Amino acid sequence: MIFSPEVEAARASGAALVALESTIITHGMPFPQNVETARKVEAEIRAHGAVPATIAVLDGVLHIGLTDAQLDQLGQAKNVMKLSRADLAVCMAQGRTGATTVAATMIAAERAGIRVFATGGIGGVHRGAEETFDISADLNELSLTAVTVVAAGAKAILDIPKTMEVLETNGVPVIAYGQDEIPAFWSRSSGLKAPLRMDSAQEIAAAMKQRLALNLAGGHLIANPIPVEHEIPRAEIMPVVEEALAAAAAQSIAAKDVTPFLLQRIFEATEGKSLTANIELVLNNARLAAAIARAL
Repeated sequence: MIFSPEVEAARASGAALVALESTIITHGMPFPQNVETARKVEAEIRAHGAVPATIAVLDGVLHIGLTDAQLDQLGQAKNVMKLSRADLAVCMAQGRTGATTVAATMIAAERAGIRVFATGGIGGVHRGAEETFDISADLNELSLTAVTVVAAGAKAILDIPKTMEVLETNGVPVIAYGQDEIPAFWSRSSGLKAPLRMDSAQEIAAAMKQRLALNLAGGHLIANPIPVEHEIPRAEIMPVVEEALAAAAAQSIAAKDVTPFLLQRIFEATEGKSLTANIELVLNNARLAAAIARAL
């Protein structure tokens, strides 16, 4: 495990650190927009008093924080593995390059002593999971690994009610930030009441400390709604999501290929509006994560 110079300096001085995943760079958008977005998110965290630590595996080495050159390298790399708990060790053992999902980022962050992680949306229970058993490893990771994940809820392409049920079963605190409803990624509303609500970074940090004091395994999921001015209302986005899901089923898209296919289909149908909203919600999550890291 190698720390970037910036992260190493932050560790030495006790500065607040926020982990970032890398699949948004390799599997989320094309170069150079992917690297430009990654730099924008990192800059947002710095502007709010914390230090970003983008996590990835480069040539078999786990990196906590990437330099500008490494961001460019990853943004243009080919055949990058998409890493979750199951793939992380294999990627490193084979000397390959891999981008971390929510689960793998949580694992690496905890090993590095980083307690807060900002992402876009978590994975969850896919539609039709009662037949396919397609459930993201992100949910189980939240019950195992003591990292607080700030996300705009579960991705709207998922079965959000079932995702919430699995999180409840696994004892994961799901905390809506500043509202009583669980957000749904591009939309502030999911139609589901949040089990818990908190209105400040200080409250969230206190809950994190208390969970550690009680020696309870796992982290927290902070469901942070996209800003009003950037949301795509649920009534507008859900017909597009349903069409994309039908197309995926018709083409027998499965497993790790489902999410990239759906997001691309929705991007095309919304003429890029979904990607713009995605970037804005990640920036919003970065701001809250930085505040929580500072409060810790």
